[in-house]
Amino acid sequence: MQIHVVKQGDTIFNIANTYNTPMETIINANELDAPGALVVGQAIVIPIIGQFYFVQSGESLSSIAQKFGIPYQELARINNIPAGNTLPVGFRLYIPPQAEPNIVSNAYIEPYGDTVSDTLETAARKQSPFLTYLAPFSYTVNRDGSLNAPPLNNFKTIAENNDTTLMLAVTNLENGEFSAELGHIILTVQAVQNNLLDNIVNTATTVGFSDVHFDFEFLPPEDREAYNNFLRKAKERLSQAGLLMSTALAPKTSATQEGAWYEAHDYAAHGEIADFVVLMTYEWGYSGGPPLPVSPINNVREVVDFALSVMPAEKILLGQNLYGYDWTLPYMEGGEIADALSPQQAITLARTENVAIEYDQEAQAPFFTYFDAQGSRHEVWFEDARSIQAKFNMIKELNLLGISYWKLGLAFPQNWLLLQANFNIVKRG
Repeated sequence: MQIHVVKQGDTIFNIANTYNTPMETIINANELDAPGALVVGQAIVIPIIGQFYFVQSGESLSSIAQKFGIPYQELARINNIPAGNTLPVGFRLYIPPQAEPNIVSNAYIEPYGDTVSDTLETAARKQSPFLTYLAPFSYTVNRDGSLNAPPLNNFKTIAENNDTTLMLAVTNLENGEFSAELGHIILTVQAVQNNLLDNIVNTATTVGFSDVHFDFEFLPPEDREAYNNFLRKAKERLSQAGLLMSTALAPKTSATQEGAWYEAHDYAAHGEIADFVVLMTYEWGYSGGPPLPVSPINNVREVVDFALSVMPAEKILLGQNLYGYDWTLPYMEGGEIADALSPQQAITLARTENVAIEYDQEAQAPFFTYFDAQGSRHEVWFEDARSIQAKFNMIKELNLLGISYWKLGLAFPQNWLLLQANFNIVKRG
């Protein structure tokens, strides 16, 4: 699989010729709505077996072979060139496909109201082949330990048809917000816990969930050990019922990190108790904050490095956003919130505003700026093929269990193309 970044003067025709790939194949794979009007800086995935690499200044056949983990003699043979040749800058080498590691993938899907929209159902149907778990978000807990179910519509059938496992996501959401008070009740009142666990087991057995996923957020800091004890109790009960248990963790970089989102989440304990965890490694840039990349890889790596210091890599799913934000400037705390948009919408917006897409190498994230009709400046950060490939490379490098997406329903076809090219997705059966 090849990532091509559009340059000034590029057309679908010359890109297709460069990679000897039919134009329609590229258009369909990337779901290009305006193939005749590409955006400078737009990242396009070319669906080929293996990839092409263009020699950069200072590189040799040996250094390129080392980068891709191929003996240089083999790389020379594949490209029908002498192994000792000096390669000119811009020379095109073919890199054969590498072995694809097995990973676990999860995606949350969040219906609004009492029904599942056609958009969400279509997304579940299209992406379930590439998922180990599908997690309807969410079952909320009442103060007596009973559960409120989200609308499921055809999710069970879609999951079964694609050998995808349903994940029962349980949250302390109350009136649309994570409730510290509700969390405290769940973690400290034994009768509520017992009723909750009874209801979870009954729901999982009846509906067909195989993993129970606790996403308890903004818990009182003093309930940290109470949360650990609840998870130990839940794990024992769920294991008796033949169910896996996972948790969602706020993106911490140390055990002593302060803040309402972080303090009650004990990485070491969750790593010990849960079958696996989801690191919520996103929302550095968020709708109510200043313009920033949503999941800058340097910040993400700090979180993963801390997690690896207290839990095994084979228990970690890397959290990944499928969206970006459009901020109106100047940013003022408590002022106008940013608009969420999909990667496809971001590209359309850049084309409409006739601006090029730039790329932050440190954060490994695309962005652009523009002025609206009222003269206000905007800053947009989102995800593209380059940024997602950087995360995939990290998963491979650190041998993580896999990836977890927040959330389905936002168009990002390049992600799914690259996911298939980089990994074999484990199916639990």
